[in-house]
Amino acid sequence: MIQENIKKIIENSIKKIGKRDFLSNLKITIDIPKESTHGDFSVNVALVLAKMAKEDPMDIANSLVEAAREIKGIEIERIEALAPGFINFFLSEKFLEQEINLILKKGSSYGSSQVGKGKTMVIDYSAPNIAKSFGIGHLRSTIIGQAIYNIYSFLGWNCVGVNHLGDWGTQFGKLIYQIKNQVLMGSSDPDKSLNDLTISELESLYVGFHKEAEISPKLEDRAREEFKKLESGDLEATKIWKACVDISIREFNRIYDLLGVKIEHSIGESFYVEMTKEIVKELKDKNILKESQGALVVEFPNEEFPSLVAIKSDRTSTYIVRDLATIRYRIDKWKPDLIAYEVGVDQSLHFKQLFKIVDMLGWEQKETFVHISHGLVRWPHGKFSTRRGDTVHLEDILEESIERSLKIIESVEDFSAEEKEEISRFVGVGAVKYNDLSQHHSKDILFDWEKILNLKGNSGPYLQYTFARCKGVLRKLEEESLVKDISLVDINEDEKNILRLIRLFPMIVEEAGKEFSPNIICNFLFDLSQKYNLFYNRHPIIKAQGDEKKKLRIVITTAVAQVINNGLNLLGIEAPEKM
Repeated sequence: MIQENIKKIIENSIKKIGKRDFLSNLKITIDIPKESTHGDFSVNVALVLAKMAKEDPMDIANSLVEAAREIKGIEIERIEALAPGFINFFLSEKFLEQEINLILKKGSSYGSSQVGKGKTMVIDYSAPNIAKSFGIGHLRSTIIGQAIYNIYSFLGWNCVGVNHLGDWGTQFGKLIYQIKNQVLMGSSDPDKSLNDLTISELESLYVGFHKEAEISPKLEDRAREEFKKLESGDLEATKIWKACVDISIREFNRIYDLLGVKIEHSIGESFYVEMTKEIVKELKDKNILKESQGALVVEFPNEEFPSLVAIKSDRTSTYIVRDLATIRYRIDKWKPDLIAYEVGVDQSLHFKQLFKIVDMLGWEQKETFVHISHGLVRWPHGKFSTRRGDTVHLEDILEESIERSLKIIESVEDFSAEEKEEISRFVGVGAVKYNDLSQHHSKDILFDWEKILNLKGNSGPYLQYTFARCKGVLRKLEEESLVKDISLVDINEDEKNILRLIRLFPMIVEEAGKEFSPNIICNFLFDLSQKYNLFYNRHPIIKAQGDEKKKLRIVITTAVAQVINNGLNLLGIEAPEKM
């Protein structure tokens, strides 16, 4: 990458001006200036070096620039010093020419790299709860996690996606109790009654239990008994539980198909139940568990975190034990270099405690654990109006977005009914996804239909429209007119601005991976789309004067379409070729 070349130029220049001894303590950072007049890359090393050497920063900057000019390659056009001590690098047109030809050559793989070659990441995302509809709250984990999975795969990592299903816990005792008494009791065909249940009915049964328990608190004891039966392998309890899991997974897969999400491994908490025995034994053997009011709790050194219950007084385990078993399983099976969890910010303390317990256990692992937390979804004017009551179901949101998109597209006479339906699905689903991904995952997001479906603002439809515009231009060309490579001749400022921006895509992808922030890609794609649309409105493309100018503009259009498509693919957003 060009940044590595610039880093080497700076290092060698430091040696040339007699400052070699400072290199070992010097961190060279390369930034992208906001103003194009300040170059393509900027380095503040002279400011840092000046403090270390107790010299004037501009004197050092000018000396470094003079030394760097002697050893720069053809990719650098010029190097300048700027007060109070910045060193700015300007890329040559030859480099931009090489880069745009590389985009044409690499196509859908442009922006990818092998920085993660030989490394494995396990990413835990989506994780809906069994017997509950897919709510809007699970949207964020699902699409942010999928985007991060896509980005890391694009960077050469071996990625393992895991959907950690919430299929275990005392809540299933409540559900089993309700199903036995409200569904199966008195049924002429219990099996059919059980398997015909919908996920909405499962939710209603669960809510009904809590209403009844408010009147008869002893029902909580009955529910605990049912869950203990499930833990001990009771056949009837297990049969009911499995039916709940199957009903839920069918519903989840339908939503995943609509979202275009594919997660390799769906593994429920129940899978780890048997493993928890070994985990509890190890926790006891290493004196990590303490007795407290009949329960076994973890107390953290120096009271770093609040203590938490691992084994309840009724001897049932809590999910911290199952989470530890999950980590042990993932370490043993995939030997990952990174284990990432995309889970809501409300679970931050839990993950801090979990990772600390792993440290206390002294497990020998090279893994880096990271909790990628997301904020809440908020509405601009009170609650979202749904067709199913107070709970905001994700399907309601997606259907609404597709319907709104179809109304916008209906006025276009050139499309068939099938095309309108497909485009409205791409745009509607993409709009919901982009609204989330374009904002930093840690922040709460505002769900505003006007912003989400705005064809002129920072939205999914705007990027999709720009891509379709590019493809529309290219469709007008004869096959033999398509250009495979170019030489830059008589390039204007608008053209150069697009080329200077588009060559940043590989760096943007790498930064988005490093920061676990898909919004970095969104910001880049929006900037690129704005610059291309400005260029499109100012300059003829197919009717450009002169063959060389026409070729250049066709190639710019081809490259912009390719990079937008590559970026949207990483975000998990489909791009229609017509809009």
